[in-house]
Amino acid sequence: MKPAIVLLHSSMSSKAQWAALTAQLADTYRCLPLDLLGYGAAPFPAGAGAGSGYVHTLAHEAEAIKAALATTLAPDEPFHLVGHSYGGVSALHLARSMPDRVLSLALHEPVAFHLLPDDDPSKMEITGVVGTILGAGSDRDATRTFIDYWNRPGAFDAAPPAAQDKMIAMIAKVRLDFEALLGEPVSFADLAALTVPTLVMAGQHSPISTRGLAPKLAAALPNATMLETCGAHMGPITHADAINPVIAEFLGRH
Repeated sequence: MKPAIVLLHSSMSSKAQWAALTAQLADTYRCLPLDLLGYGAAPFPAGAGAGSGYVHTLAHEAEAIKAALATTLAPDEPFHLVGHSYGGVSALHLARSMPDRVLSLALHEPVAFHLLPDDDPSKMEITGVVGTILGAGSDRDATRTFIDYWNRPGAFDAAPPAAQDKMIAMIAKVRLDFEALLGEPVSFADLAALTVPTLVMAGQHSPISTRGLAPKLAAALPNATMLETCGAHMGPITHADAINPVIAEFLGRH
């Protein structure tokens, strides 16, 4: 039986972002791209809503992932994990919760900002962005801030109206994503037990938040390699032709 690979996408995306990589790996692996909660065909987190008191966590994402895997993998079947951005930090949480089943981790800019002290420049920059998103006067303004930060200034306004509407519809889940990733109660020291082969990638043109975090994350993981890739934070989507072969080569070695 072919080894399994679980692929986790970024915020405001879906499992469809992995279509090209899945096609590239299909002859060798069983690829299992999953929709994270609130994206694609996955339901919005149960109980979330204004005034509900619900607090979203990465544990909620992990439980949904585990439920999806239970329908496709044998109970003890191992798998490789590939994650991008929010999918990358979800992959780290999942790997820590089931270390006996995860064979390797390939992570492009996992947004594990909770690991950083509050006075770290990377942490300060992203908390400023989050504050702008949470304090925005409208969902449109919040979405513009999110899209322009991770892509380029003016990216949201340059998108077609239908695409803008689709992105705005997902900003409520983006807010929950930030709540989960910033609230994760994990330190760099806690990562010492995560000994699986790991590839940490960061785009050469990415913002300081992720470029600053990536090498520190790689240094904290006992069996990790740090690699700079072309493009920026959205590289797995915008530069898939360059990044997918890097992921495939890493998987082939492990």
